[in-house]
Amino acid sequence: MPRVIRTSANVKAKCFIFILNPFFLLVTLVVINASIANNLEMDKEYLQKFANNLKKLRKEKGLTQDDLAVSEQISRSMISLIEIAKTDLTVSKVKIIADTLKVHPKELFDFD
Repeated sequence: MPRVIRTSANVKAKCFIFILNPFFLLVTLVVINASIANNLEMDKEYLQKFANNLKKLRKEKGLTQDDLAVSEQISRSMISLIEIAKTDLTVSKVKIIADTLKVHPKELFDFD
């Protein structure tokens, strides 16, 4: 198989394809959008499992959402959004939440 070397000419040629053929651009965008939608649905399901587990752990510890919002980096409204799976998390937020719950971060992901 020949090796393709990316040059500015290759990039320009690919851009030119989209300019000449708007249908190709439309089909490409539809395929990308479908792929993103599928990933978002899987992410939403995973976030919901995480949210349910976080809420369960928080209640087992007898804590409120306000109790978890001890850091300037995480507000009570952020905890609320996490518990209803309306926002994604960063690793640092997972660590802060785990430390506040006094659990290992992997316990937050122990829901399968």
